[in-house]
Amino acid sequence: MSTVFSVQTGTRGSAYGFSDFALTNETLTINTYRTVPVYIDRADMAQCSYANQIEVADRQGALINENIEAGVLDDHSSWTNIGDSAGTITSGVATAITVSSNNIDDIVRGTRRIVAVANGEEMMNRYGLFFVWGPTHFEFLEQFAQANGFNLADVALKNGISRGYELLGATHYISNDNVANHVFAGVKKLMKVGILNATYGKLVVDEEPSNADGPLSGFSIVSRVDYGTLVPTGYNTLLYDINVAN
Repeated sequence: MSTVFSVQTGTRGSAYGFSDFALTNETLTINTYRTVPVYIDRADMAQCSYANQIEVADRQGALINENIEAGVLDDHSSWTNIGDSAGTITSGVATAITVSSNNIDDIVRGTRRIVAVANGEEMMNRYGLFFVWGPTHFEFLEQFAQANGFNLADVALKNGISRGYELLGATHYISNDNVANHVFAGVKKLMKVGILNATYGKLVVDEEPSNADGPLSGFSIVSRVDYGTLVPTGYNTLLYDINVAN
């Protein structure tokens, strides 16, 4: 919806006015193309039990999924900046925050406050809040969990914490694909990712492929993905690019 409804002050016995209603179509363009082509010589395929199509396809799929994740995290310019303003976690500020075990809880609480100020608390309560930390930040989160509380600290000390850990009213993930000095956070289920299912997960195997020099005695195994991302209009105030110095 591209209109904002208004609350009107009514007078008994008097007419009221309508808010106009309009829709704006937004397009998620799937135009990012990535491929993982692999060639295996026929003799290598025969002599090595690990050089088979299933093993190759499994590794190709992992690389493609990592690339999709990196593509999502690379879209940080579409989100709202969060940074440090005189020691306060602040929206619209790009001054980098140095993350530590002493302030990682401040970052989470500050982000929750920013969501509420942006009138997103209802959506946050419905869908949840998330953070995608880098490995170093996730270690600080684990250190914080192990140092605070009783049951929480005991569980964290015994098992550590893993991807999808629930703490401080948010779900915490870990990724090695964040753009340097950026952490993704915000309300879940708002950013859209489109993947072309006609190519994703489809393995193309060609026996006796050719290159510029002529035919090759072996197999080419090719996986590809076509994808795109979209931050719907208005939701960028609930998706955040946390600027970090480490």
